[in-house]
This record gives sequence, structure tokens and C-alpha cells, in this order.
Amino acid sequence: MIRYALHCQACDEDFEAWFASSSAYETLKEKRQVRCTACNSSRVDKQIMAPSVKSTKGKEASADPEKMFAAFAEKARKHVAENFDYVGGNFAEEARSMYYGEQDERPIWGETTEEEREALKEEGVPAAPLPEPFTPPVPKPKGQLN
Repeated sequence: MIRYALHCQACDEDFEAWFASSSAYETLKEKRQVRCTACNSSRVDKQIMAPSVKSTKGKEASADPEKMFAAFAEKARKHVAENFDYVGGNFAEEARSMYYGEQDERPIWGETTEEEREALKEEGVPAAPLPEPFTPPVPKPKGQLN
């Protein structure tokens, strides 16, 4: 995993994101799937970052990476829960509908089958799996009590 400091050209927001590797970042950036956490624009660039430095005792000078990742994952879950519409099993249909201009674009999350994921990929519909650490709890249906 690699963490990048990012900057949104559209709204001037600075934020951080984790990627599997530098090439994973480049691939997602090329596909316009690196999005601003504030405005959802894809006009996002990496900022210059200082490398992680080890002290003379061999201990990393920065915070514990596991704690940092847990805090980042919690922040991501909260962001998704507060800013994305949960569409459940209708994810593929909703994503496709927005891609073809049948409805306004909006950030969504939900579930798909393997076949639906492959079909979206083949059609060029921008969609990516939400890694489990970043997935918020599925919201309860409206009107349902505990």
C-alpha cells in the first residue's frame, strides 16, 4: 500500500488516499477514477511528499502504519456513508443508467454479481469494487426500526 497526498484542481481541496501501488494510482488516474473527496471531480493530482524517514534507532519517525490505516479506513467509511447513495443490488443498473445519460450522475455504492462487474467493465462503465475496509455498514431500509 502507498499513501499519496492529493490536490483537487476543481475545488482546491487537499486530501490523502491509499493505493495498492504507484502503478495502481496511475491506472486509476488514467481511467479518471481518482476522485476528490469534497467535490467528486477527477481533476486530481499528486502533491510532492516527503518520504517516510527512519530514526537512528530504526523506528519509523511517523505514526504506526496500522493505526494510520485504521483511521483512514474509518474516515473513508464515514465519507461513503454520508456522501454516496446506497443502491443495493441495483448498482450495475444505476451505474449504467448514469453512464448512458439516462439519469444525472451521483456517487453511489452497492452490490453486483461477478457477471455484472464484467459486463460494466466491458461496456467501459466506470465502476470499481469498494475494498472491505472502506465499506460502511449497509443502511437499514427507511422506516425500519432497530
